[in-house]
Amino acid sequence: MAFPRPRPARPELPRQRVRTLQCGQGAVRAVRFNVDGNYCLTCGSDKTLKLWNPHKGTALRTYQGHGYEVLDAAGSFDNSQLCSCGADKTVALWDVATGQVIRKYRGHAGKVNCVQFNEEATIIVSGSIDSTVRCWDCRSRRPDPVQVLDEAKDGVSSVKVSDHEILSGSVDGRIRRYDLRAGQLFSDYIGSPITSVCFSKDGQCVLAASLDSTLRLLDKETGELLGEYTGHRSTAYRLDCVLSEQDTHVGSASEDGRVYFWDLVEGSLALSLAVGRGVVQSLSFHPTLPCLLAATEGQLQLWREDTFQPEGDAA
Repeated sequence: MAFPRPRPARPELPRQRVRTLQCGQGAVRAVRFNVDGNYCLTCGSDKTLKLWNPHKGTALRTYQGHGYEVLDAAGSFDNSQLCSCGADKTVALWDVATGQVIRKYRGHAGKVNCVQFNEEATIIVSGSIDSTVRCWDCRSRRPDPVQVLDEAKDGVSSVKVSDHEILSGSVDGRIRRYDLRAGQLFSDYIGSPITSVCFSKDGQCVLAASLDSTLRLLDKETGELLGEYTGHRSTAYRLDCVLSEQDTHVGSASEDGRVYFWDLVEGSLALSLAVGRGVVQSLSFHPTLPCLLAATEGQLQLWREDTFQPEGDAA
């Protein structure tokens, strides 16, 4: 008979504001950790993209090349490239070190809301208000997308990519999951315009935020509704939802200037953070630590767990 494993330490949530950064980019439309969580990107309404070390509070580089406000960005697995998208209808591929645009992809008929790399950073997946998801080959010189997914009946607000799947959320109230290995499309109807979707870390579940002020957790394979989380306000803005680094809690930005976290299993409200007076535009949760980035108005806030010691810490 095997001894039972010791119970893991109770997961902590980010409860203390460690740092506030004035981004100087107008309104911050999105904030995104990079793959290892050491750096982050902020997307500004002033057409710029900025790279930060949020743990030290230092701005590392500004990327200029979009013709209108930047709405989303992502870093490649090796941190050598960035992709971004914006209201100028373009998707841009950047060299991190030089700050130069490597390629610009034009083909969307409206503003591009969301962008992601695949795992090898060979493909950029973008979702637009024009109701399409487009896949762009980073290695090819061809200007056309290698694939256009046009099943959505309204604007695509959010995309996420796993090793063999593309997940999209649309204003038509549907979550669509494209299984690229099997060549299949799975669709789940939520009924309210979707603002954000994400995979759980274990790949078993999908979390979706929608404009009826509700987060929903679905079983990825069956579409079964596993949980509903309410208490925040989401009626007009494209707000992010997140899962904590151990999949124990789900979180959401809110239009009342707060960030809310719920226990994933119990559905009970676990934490409400007072971030600011305005709408919390964007969230990003660290891949391995109880650490949260929240963007509100023109600033970025870094939140850590209660036991975190800012001074003399290796962060």
